[in-house]
Amino acid sequence: MKSDFVENCSENTGQENPGFENLGHGIYCVDARYIQHGIACCYLMVEGDQVAIIETGTAHTAEGIAEALAELELPKEAVRYIIPTHVHLDHAGGAGLLMQQYPEAQMLIHPRGARHMVNPTQLMAGSKAVYGEEKFQQFYGELIPVPKERVISVEDGEKHELNGRALEFRHTPGHAEHHFCVWDSVSEGWFSGDTFGISYHEMGNDLKKHRSDRFIIPTTSPVQFDPDKLLASIDLMMSYNPKKFYLTHYSVLENPEPQADLLRAQIEDYRQIAQLLRNESEREERIHQALKDITLARLSSEQPELDLDTMGKVLAMDLDLNAQGLNIWISRQEKKEISA
Repeated sequence: MKSDFVENCSENTGQENPGFENLGHGIYCVDARYIQHGIACCYLMVEGDQVAIIETGTAHTAEGIAEALAELELPKEAVRYIIPTHVHLDHAGGAGLLMQQYPEAQMLIHPRGARHMVNPTQLMAGSKAVYGEEKFQQFYGELIPVPKERVISVEDGEKHELNGRALEFRHTPGHAEHHFCVWDSVSEGWFSGDTFGISYHEMGNDLKKHRSDRFIIPTTSPVQFDPDKLLASIDLMMSYNPKKFYLTHYSVLENPEPQADLLRAQIEDYRQIAQLLRNESEREERIHQALKDITLARLSSEQPELDLDTMGKVLAMDLDLNAQGLNIWISRQEKKEISA
C-alpha cells in the first residue's frame, strides 16, 4: 500500500512515485519528506545484495526508505552502511532510527560529527532553540542515539567498500567543519551534501531531465560558513573531473562545470556583501535583502524564462539561513581583528 505522502505527491505531480527515482549505476533517489516534496533527499546505493544509505533525512524519512527497499525487493539485512555527510538534522536527523531498523548497518561519519550521533542532546537543544518544540517535532521527529560501537569515524581520503565497490571520503569544510563528501568512481559522481550548494528542480527550465541546466546557490547557513574553505572544497571535488553531483537539495546534477563556476562567483559575492554591510545597523536584514536582490538578478540572467516571484518563494528559507550564516561569519572576522 502506498503511503499518504506518495499518494499526495502523485496527485500534485502526476508521477506514480515521485519520491523514488532510479538514477542509474545502482543509485536511487528517495525524497526525505522534509517540509515538502523536493526539498531534501537521500540516496540508496545498491551493489549486488548490499546497500548503503547516503544521507538519512529526518525520522520522517525512514518510511520512504523502507518503501524503496521493498520496491527493490531488498531485505533489511542488505543495508551495510548508513552515511550522513554531516550532522545537520536534514541530513542526519533520522540516523538513529535507521540504525535501529537496520541492525546489520554501520554508520560512517566525519570524526567531528561522531559524538553528536552517539549523544544528540546538543543537536536537539540547538534546533529547538531555533524552531521551538512543535516545529522541531514537525520537521525532525525524534532523535535517537546511535550505539557508539556501531559508529566508524572516517578520516580524509579513507576508502570503504560496498560489496567491492569503493567509496572514497574527502573532508570538505566550508559549509560545516564536520562535513565530508563521498566519491563514487562507478558513477564518477560526488554525494556532496551541502558543499556543492542547492539546486531545486524548479531552478531549471527542463523539469523532465532536470539534470544539467539548473541554477544553483551556495548554502552558508549557520554556524561554520567559511568562504575560503568552501572554495577550496569545491576545487577539490572538481579536481576529480566529476560527471555528476548527487545533491541532497535536490537530486542529481550532470555536467557540473557551469554550476561550479556559478558557485564560486556567488561565494565571492556573498563575502563582499557581508564585508560591505559589516557596519550597518540591522546588518542581518540588510544582508538578507542584498542576497535576495543579487540572487534573483543573477537567476534572471541565467534563466530568464523563470518567474522571479515564484523563485523568491522557492528560495526564501535558504536565503534567510544564508543571511544568518553570513552575519555569524562576519562577526567571527570582527572578533579575530579585535584579538589580533
